[in-house]
Amino acid sequence: MLLAWYSRHRRDLPWRANRDPYRVWLSEIMLQQTRVAAVIEHYHEFLRRFPTLQKLAAAREATVLAAWCGLGYYRRARMLHAAAKVIVREHGGKFPATEEGLRDLPGIGRYTAAAIASIAFDDPIAVVDGNVERVLQRISGRRLVGEELWTTANHLLDANRPGAFNQAMMELGAMVCTPRAPGCLTCPVTELCATRGELAATTKPAPQKKREIHYGLNRRSGEVFLVQRAPDASLMPGMWELPELASTNGTAAALMTLRHSITVTAYTVYIWRVSPPSLIRGKWTPLDRLKHVALTGLARKILRKAELL
Repeated sequence: MLLAWYSRHRRDLPWRANRDPYRVWLSEIMLQQTRVAAVIEHYHEFLRRFPTLQKLAAAREATVLAAWCGLGYYRRARMLHAAAKVIVREHGGKFPATEEGLRDLPGIGRYTAAAIASIAFDDPIAVVDGNVERVLQRISGRRLVGEELWTTANHLLDANRPGAFNQAMMELGAMVCTPRAPGCLTCPVTELCATRGELAATTKPAPQKKREIHYGLNRRSGEVFLVQRAPDASLMPGMWELPELASTNGTAAALMTLRHSITVTAYTVYIWRVSPPSLIRGKWTPLDRLKHVALTGLARKILRKAELL
């Protein structure tokens, strides 16, 4: 039932065109904590820049980060680059074909390894992501946690077509068994479902924190002033951004404001036109080079609103 439904209703996504492990891996890393709609354009552009695993492994990290701009969570890009080097150097450019072998690579955890192994290599192992977890809990009618989720997923797995089955489970959770207002009337497995709807919530979502931050936008004859985050920073090390300001610049009106959210914090961002502080080390960057710079997501958002990018 599920595989027949998937065959008829699956979305036409570019990474489903074939089972090339490089493309499967790239899509799985990009899709972590990022919506499908936001990934598609970046996926095509990334493959244009790095059409093969070897091209990715040979690139500079700064070039990879620049190509990743707009997707956020830049540690994923660093681990992607590191894993490409390991595969080329230690595996002769060929992906390990099992979940166990894939988990030895940088940045590949249990879910990603199972997804690549099953989709690209028909390794009979189930996946559990957020969508699959929701489907399993609603079908069973109880809150499954930890290893119980993986055991249940593997029990349901079609071992003859593990890749298609795993993608069908994820598609079901994304398109039908949605977090809110699930489409139970169109669900192909509704007769097997214990809840046919949402499980009662056991916890309340964490309230968003609110914070203000301030940045200086400095430009001159086709250049903008940027600063680089420390290489040992806990967030986005080595990325480029506008200089952060400590105050609200007195009573003057801000050049612009915008909203920006990171996990549970909602930021109101004020941008001021000020001279670069003399103690800040940075560089003047030509506007026509910005697309090649590894910018933070917020810096990219500011520069786009200022129509500089």
